Amino acid sequence: MSKFYLTTSAPYVNAKPHLGHFMEFVEADVIARYHRIKGDEVCFLSSTDENGSKMYHTAQKLGGNPQQICDENSAYFRETKDALDISMDKTIRTTDPRHQQAVQKLWLKFVEKGDIEKSKYEGLYCEGCEAFITEKDLVDGKCPEHQREPQFISEENYFFKLSRYSEQLQKLIQNDTIQIIPAFRKNEILNVIKSGLQDVCFSRPKASLPWGVDVPNDPDYVIYVWCDALINYLSGIGYGWDETEFQKWWPADLHVIGKGISRFHALVWPAMLLSADLPLFKQLFVHGYVTLDGQKMSKSLGNVVDPYELLKKYGSDATRFYLTFETPLGEDIDFTWDRMDKLYHSELVNNLGNFFNRVLSISEKYYGENIPEFNSQTTDPSIQKLVAGVWDKWEKYLEAYDFKRALEAAWELLNFSNKYINEKKPWGANREAQADLPGVIYNLLELARFIVILIRPFLPRTYDKVDKQIPIDLSVGYNELKKWGGLKSGRKIKRGEFLFEKKSQVGGK
Repeated sequence: MSKFYLTTSAPYVNAKPHLGHFMEFVEADVIARYHRIKGDEVCFLSSTDENGSKMYHTAQKLGGNPQQICDENSAYFRETKDALDISMDKTIRTTDPRHQQAVQKLWLKFVEKGDIEKSKYEGLYCEGCEAFITEKDLVDGKCPEHQREPQFISEENYFFKLSRYSEQLQKLIQNDTIQIIPAFRKNEILNVIKSGLQDVCFSRPKASLPWGVDVPNDPDYVIYVWCDALINYLSGIGYGWDETEFQKWWPADLHVIGKGISRFHALVWPAMLLSADLPLFKQLFVHGYVTLDGQKMSKSLGNVVDPYELLKKYGSDATRFYLTFETPLGEDIDFTWDRMDKLYHSELVNNLGNFFNRVLSISEKYYGENIPEFNSQTTDPSIQKLVAGVWDKWEKYLEAYDFKRALEAAWELLNFSNKYINEKKPWGANREAQADLPGVIYNLLELARFIVILIRPFLPRTYDKVDKQIPIDLSVGYNELKKWGGLKSGRKIKRGEFLFEKKSQVGGK
């Protein structure tokens, strides 16, 4: 059994979750569930970022204290993950004393390495990004990410010597020791390195920002939020407080993040690990944004689709399906209610749901709760070949984090199965007398078994519904799951509820 440790980024909790958060949670969850099907021992961490100027100023505007706002909004994020069936194993809040202990421990490692120095900074700061930026980053004088003019700041701060690691980072990324997916994101990061890496501000004076983790041995400063937040990937698995658990899981096999924070994760984070003499994470998957009318959906811009409304109308599995089936590898997805409605009815109700209903109805008509005997001699080899090919594609695409194509592979098998049932026509008064009926019914039930395993990482509630109707034994192991004939006679099937109900008065937003 292999271990697989993956994380989402740690979202700010200065407001409730939006659909962009949903996409990241779902994509990471699909990966976690896939690795569990493979038999890997999985640790899935999804934390919350609760320090920094955005959090502090949000609390000021709302007339509350930062901790109160953190407590309230981090609860919303937990509820969102539960509602989306996100199967995370661990979480940590950056206001947790265990996390703060880990941050200070790592800071002292940087100091010991000679990678922290104090100097004056004068320049631009974008609160939306929680980042210092330059004039060349601006579009029409504004941060392109948040459409706001940055503040001019003149402060004495502690800096991390990122420039010291420039050549080393370039080699690590070029040779895929740190693998950045998709490849065009890797090229973007290499171009950033070629343009020259500057040292990174790693603190803020308490006089201007009192909300954060204290800099060790200097009570006048707090640690910069990005230095603090990145360390959740360590603190969440025990760094600084549970060495056994930390050694079990680190290094991370995968970080799942959005494209807006790729530089911090691809450059600053590995440099921090190098400075602390810690093993490097293995992969960085960078997804795009969920846009609305072509513009990034974010709390800062105020153009957010209420994710709870989406869940209420369509449910968890349909939401998960939309966010994976519609998204090309690493690209943006433009959300529309109309497209959501069409996908739900065409693919989930009419295609997937109708197939399972037809198969179980026909099987029940002729065999009751029994499964016909599997006879390898009467099974069409072309069906087995198709299933094996689809599984290989599904596996290849999931290993590459290409969720759209992995689902399309599953849908290839679903479309074939619908065609097969229409061609064989296992209905009518005289079908009982036809010799091929047991084989046709078995093939349909076995195709249904394969389909529901392939969609399990994406649609966990649908899998659970089908599992109550068609007996699926995941305990046999991954290699056995892939073999044709896994559905054993002697076990019982039982037709249950329709998987997806038609909706009315949906969309129109």
